[in-house]
Parts: sequence; C-alpha cells; structure tokens
Amino acid sequence: MARTLLLDLDGTLVDSAPDLAACLNRVLAPLDTPFTPAEITPMIGDGIAALVRRATAARGLPDSPEILRRFAEDYRDHAAELTRPFPGVREGMQALAAAGWSLAVCTNKPEAATRTLLAVLGLLPMLAAIGGGDSFPTHKPDPAHVLATLRRAGGTPDEAVAVGDHRNDVTAATGAGVPCIFAAWGYGDPAMARGAAAVARGFAEVPALAEELLAARL
Repeated sequence: MARTLLLDLDGTLVDSAPDLAACLNRVLAPLDTPFTPAEITPMIGDGIAALVRRATAARGLPDSPEILRRFAEDYRDHAAELTRPFPGVREGMQALAAAGWSLAVCTNKPEAATRTLLAVLGLLPMLAAIGGGDSFPTHKPDPAHVLATLRRAGGTPDEAVAVGDHRNDVTAATGAGVPCIFAAWGYGDPAMARGAAAVARGFAEVPALAEELLAARL
C-alpha cells in the first residue's frame, strides 16, 4: 500500500472564496450588498448546501432547492475563474509525489466542480483519487468520507496523513484513525486546530510534517 496524503481543497489547496462569492452574487442578484470573499470565508467548509443556506440567511432571503440548484450549475461552470492555489501548493505537491506519496483530495465540494477546478489549475494529474461531497453517502466530518477516499486512492489509515483548515477535516481524519495537519493559512479559525496532530503555517511545511507524523506511527 502506498503512503497517502489526503488533502482538503477549499482553504487548504486553493483560495476559492472569490469564485464562491461571485457565484452567490450572480445567483442571488440583485443584492443591495454583494458578498465579498472575506464575508463568505467563515461560511465555507460544510458543502455548497450549507454555504447557500448561510448566505441566504445573511441577506434575509428564503432558502430553497431552486437556489441551490442554480448555484450548483453556475459554480460548476465558473469554479476556476478567480480561484488560485495557495503559495507553495504546486511545488509542495510535486515534492510529495516525488518522495513517493500518493495524493488524494477529500473535499465537501461536489466532485464534478472539484475535477473541473483541479484540471484548470493543472493539479489533477498529480492526484490518485478525489472524494467529493457527493461522491459517497456521507461527507466530512463523517470519518467514512475519509475512509472511502482512502480506498479510492489505494491507501490505508495506518499509512495516511490528512491536511485541512477546518474542524471538519480534523474531526473526520482523527475519527478515521488518520493524523491531521491543520492548515493555519486557510479559512478556519485557529481554535479549529484542536485535536490536530500538527499545525502548518504554510504548505511548504507540509511535506516534512507528513514524513514526521508517518514515521512516528511506524
């Protein structure tokens, strides 16, 4: 079995808040006060249904399946217009792959939008698997999401490490028996690092921390 690094997407690999805010503004237009990336950042992490629910509540608008459908369609077509990898991500992923790590993305974002985004950014070829928010019956913080993504990647919990910026990432990974590196550069509040096995200030620190955490388990 290959040693596997499970990577969260939004707030960990990529800064997607600008595209998510733009999508909300298109779908909910006209708005007296359009959403900014900074405003929606705390709303990210639980999937698009939760994001849309929080956004409509913030503007005093009713939530509805139709709004969610329109958001999902719009975001699928515009997921990679403003989104960019965080500093050091591309180089760090290349270093990890060269060191023998199998890389997989475990995200609450829908799988189709995830694949489109990663392909446009040129990160998709480095991945062994993707576990999206709609790929399995459950999603983070359920540990089953982590375990199912690991199976897709051909990995096992005892030879895996996770990276994420949200309490959902820490909860899901630790519940699956996988140590989690908290991505302090991401969208999550520092308090969400509670329970993480390590904290990284930037992606450049991830390869060394992953090696240390895996070595401590062997």
